[in-house]
Amino acid sequence: MKQGIHPENYRLVAFKDMSNDEVFLTKSTANTKETIEVDGKEYPLVKMEISRTSHPFYTGKAKLLDTAGRIDKFKNKYAKFKK
Repeated sequence: MKQGIHPENYRLVAFKDMSNDEVFLTKSTANTKETIEVDGKEYPLVKMEISRTSHPFYTGKAKLLDTAGRIDKFKNKYAKFKK
């Protein structure tokens, strides 16, 4: 293994899945300005949209997210062409 190419500043970081509020701790060098308290200790926080706890491949559940109403906009836009 080459010397000097790996970061030295590994620390425990909390990763939070924003779709289901699941939090897990792992070592990382990710920079963040937010913190979260887990089990009485404060850790740097990295927010994620999807993780192993919410991804359909790992959970076996399909989940449709339509936060912007894009499906409804599409249906309304093309409703005039409907026979």
